[in-house]
Amino acid sequence: MGTLALQPVSWQRMAQGIEEVKHRLERAAAALRQGGVDYAVVGGNAVAAWVSRVDIAAVRNTRDVDVLLRREDMDRARAALESAGFVHRRVASLGKAGAMDVFLDGPDAKVRDAVHVLWAGEKAVPDAVEATPPLHGTEPGENFALVPLLDLVRMKLISFRDKDRMHLRDLIAVGLVDEAWLDHFQGSQLLAERLRVILDDPEG
Repeated sequence: MGTLALQPVSWQRMAQGIEEVKHRLERAAAALRQGGVDYAVVGGNAVAAWVSRVDIAAVRNTRDVDVLLRREDMDRARAALESAGFVHRRVASLGKAGAMDVFLDGPDAKVRDAVHVLWAGEKAVPDAVEATPPLHGTEPGENFALVPLLDLVRMKLISFRDKDRMHLRDLIAVGLVDEAWLDHFQGSQLLAERLRVILDDPEG
């Protein structure tokens, strides 16, 4: 590990990391709600929220705070989030062509400590196989609006990175997604094939 400075092993530090993500998500959600901006929590926190509805022991923590917004709401969303202390930046997508919009949790924050924006009905990266779903109805959560499960699964199948496959397996493991879900993707052979791969190998 070279000269990497390690902090003491501590339950408090582990819990603090989780609490910071929760606080960031709730601040962003409250700001968007107060600004009258429609949004949905997506990504790893959305997976955790859905999994928790079945089995809290199966919840996987994540540092990512991802929200789905409409492009036409950008100005209002920016004003709302900046009023809550977030700072807008355009940053390069990790390992991908193109750039993404993020809202750093303060002017000196890392990109890891940010709210990441995905735009409804647009490709997250230029070579994505499909656009993200439109932003329509949401599931009411505790202090935030949650993306519908079908839209979440579609987004995970579109991205299909290692962590997306892991999240799909989490949803399958608690019974939220099963063989019957293949019918939802009859209009997209590639997404159906990707789901079949995960269903056939649920242990990875």
